[in-house]
Parts: sequence; structure tokens; C-alpha cells
Amino acid sequence: MSAKQPYLNTESNQIEDPVRSSKTLSGTVYESLRSDILSGQLEPDRKLGIEFLSKQYHTGHIPIREALNRLTSEGLVDRREQRGFIVSSTSAEDLTELTRTRCWLEGTALSESIASHTQEWEEGVVLAYHRLSRLPRSMSRSIYRVNPEWEHLHRDFHRSLLAGCGSKWLLSFCLQLADHSYRYRQIAFKKAFPPRAEKDGHRAIMEAAISGDADKAVRLLQEHLQFTARTILESSDALKIVFPTVDSRRLRASKPRTKKHRK
Repeated sequence: MSAKQPYLNTESNQIEDPVRSSKTLSGTVYESLRSDILSGQLEPDRKLGIEFLSKQYHTGHIPIREALNRLTSEGLVDRREQRGFIVSSTSAEDLTELTRTRCWLEGTALSESIASHTQEWEEGVVLAYHRLSRLPRSMSRSIYRVNPEWEHLHRDFHRSLLAGCGSKWLLSFCLQLADHSYRYRQIAFKKAFPPRAEKDGHRAIMEAAISGDADKAVRLLQEHLQFTARTILESSDALKIVFPTVDSRRLRASKPRTKKHRK
């Protein structure tokens, strides 16, 4: 069998490699599908039929299957024998475990970053905070309307704090867990945006980190991570959206508790 030959794109009049084009298309579908799951556009437990997704994303079955397999490996999609692919479920237990694990891993990564304090790392943290502080979290003061730029800068700020940990694996795990937390926030806050704004915890974390106070910085970071989980679990409106089939009293009883940081 002969190898695939490049072909001429008649619109751009350029030679294209069909293998590269296929990978590009698969990556585009993956990014779109992943974004819709994280934002809550594709809600938890929704069946992801191949035919439906092909029409929704205007592509063939192969890119869809490749994207679903990648998302399954990330824990955002489940594959079940009788139901095929579905968006991963949400639960109070999962949110609690997710938050606890983030506290462990991000606390370690932040401690290592502070211990390896460099001028480049410090400047990155300060710049990321400055950019984040200039934007509102929601596009509206009365209802939650996601501000994509704020979300992007928020992720950058947290990544900058951990960027000096010296482990690409640890950083990768932290960012993956952050994405799962983002999905909970988007699903819940669309219906139950916190009536009061959180104080500027980002600034306090930033100041403690660049001053070299690892114990304080880690404690503040962990409290910051727990804030979102508590907000969701303490809101009856959010509970109905995120965990519609579970008794709200049991959910609130399992909410994450703030623990003192061990020195």
C-alpha cells in the first residue's frame, strides 16, 4: 500500500498533508467538545451520540471518536457498555475529593516554587495577578455571565504560582484538576452565583508567596480552593443543578472543611 500523498487545497492553492490535516481536525473537535463540557453546555450524564456530535461539530465519525477517547482518558467523558459515551457525572463526594486532592498537590507545588524562588518566577506571579485584578469575574453584576478573559487570566495566575515547582508532571496534574473544578463552577454558578464577592484572596496569596512565607501562602491557597466547593455545597439552588437527585442536607454535611496547615 502506497503512502498517502499531499494534495492541493484549491481554496488556498497550497499543498497540504492529509495526515496533518486529519490531526488538525481531530484536535479542533477535541478542543470544542472539551470546552463545551467544561462550560456546562454539555451537562453531566448527557449521552454523547456519535451521530449527534458529528452534526453538532460538522465533522465525521473518526475525529469525534478520537476526541471522545482523549476526553475519556482525562476523566471528562465516561464510556459505558450499554450507553456508549456520556459526559462524566458530578457528585458531592467527587467535588469534595477533588478539592482535597487539589489542596494536597497545589500546596506541595506552591511550597516547592517558593523554595526555588527565582526572579523570573516572582515576576510571573506579580504580572499574572496584576492582569487578573483588572478584570471583573462576571460580565454582569446581577447574574453570572462568564467572562472568558477573566477565566483565562485566573488559570494563568494559579499556574504562575506553581510554575516554579520543578516538576512538569506535578504541574500537569494540578492543571488537570483545576479544569475539573472549573466545570463544577460553571455548572453551579450559572444558576446560583454567589451574592457576595469573595475578598481579594489572590492578592494575599501572591504577597505571601513572593515574600517567601510558604506556610501562610499554602494555607491561603487551600482556603481559596475550598471556597468554591463550600459555595456550591451550601447553595440549595446550585445543589439542584449540580446534584439534582441527592438530598441537599446530606450534601451539605459532606462539604469540604478547612484544615489548619501543618508546619
